[in-house]
Amino acid sequence: MTTQNPAAILWDMDGTIVDTEPYWMEAEVALVREYGGEWGIDDAKQLIGQGLWHSARLLRSKGVAMDEAAIIDELTDRVMAKIAERVPWRPGARELLSEAREAGLPMALVTMSFRRMADQVVEAIGFEVFDAIVTGDSVDHAKPHPQPYLLGAESIGVDAADSVAIEDSEPGLRSAVAAGATAIGVLAHAPIPESEVYTLWPTLEGRVLADLAELHGIRRAA
Repeated sequence: MTTQNPAAILWDMDGTIVDTEPYWMEAEVALVREYGGEWGIDDAKQLIGQGLWHSARLLRSKGVAMDEAAIIDELTDRVMAKIAERVPWRPGARELLSEAREAGLPMALVTMSFRRMADQVVEAIGFEVFDAIVTGDSVDHAKPHPQPYLLGAESIGVDAADSVAIEDSEPGLRSAVAAGATAIGVLAHAPIPESEVYTLWPTLEGRVLADLAELHGIRRAA
């Protein structure tokens, strides 16, 4: 068996650590309809993994008469209010985070949510986790551009190519792969096509660091 411990783990947040995608979709649907537009869950699923500025521009085109920054603030407020009521953890995520932390493995959060929401989720985890946090309001280019993952790796002093990235969306995986990371897609609300350039897992439940090391070793040896 080929194994190679990654230098770090780079984590997406929405849909990967916390199952907040339904909160985002509900907020988008409600906001568009409040302005008399039509927007359904299937429409909202197309935004999973995209940057918030992209989402805001699209919602404006559907009739939301607010500027883009105001749309992002409104959506974020609504999602954070739902998180305050209940944090929807994804199976296996906190367990893997805890194991990696105990092993001393560097980790960065790479999310297209804005910093105030990332801080809310990180605080809810309940133990110190991330050595760096990259958010949608700290990058010039959102996923699927590689900049978020390149910045995440740089922020903790590692090469993205020596790291494992965990995602739940195709745009996020494209970002991670373009940055050179060993990319894992954990299936959630958006379909992800099979590909030779990343690995799909149905869940993180039961997954341990040894699984990441084995996959990373295989990818690096290929």
